[in-house]
Amino acid sequence: MLAEKFRLFPQGCFIFESDKAILGYAISHPWTLRAIPPLDGFLNELPKAPECLYLHDAALLPEARGHSASPRLIEELRRVATSIDLHWLALASVYQTYLLWGRFGFSTVQDPALADKLSSYGPTAKYMTAPV
Repeated sequence: MLAEKFRLFPQGCFIFESDKAILGYAISHPWTLRAIPPLDGFLNELPKAPECLYLHDAALLPEARGHSASPRLIEELRRVATSIDLHWLALASVYQTYLLWGRFGFSTVQDPALADKLSSYGPTAKYMTAPV
């Protein structure tokens, strides 16, 4: 599934490195606002009229702390979104990371229509958006 996302939108896939060591990665792709992609499923294709850049996954090793990886990721996501004329970023926050994302301008979207898909991300998952 990750290989499919890279194939569909390689400019939305990043690695974080320091001193030639990979410290993390992120995968994003154009998507529709208030629509959560399947967590463990294929996209098959990107929407013809996307409304946001969706951050599907981001992971950092503890060694990435102190390297400004999170602000650099948000900056890169905004750059990519702007380059394809998207005005929103979106993600599903898991493991209480909504506090981190909130520092970068993300707000939780309360929408009962999202509950079923969001539940597959875990009991603490929150759908969040931020203007570019």
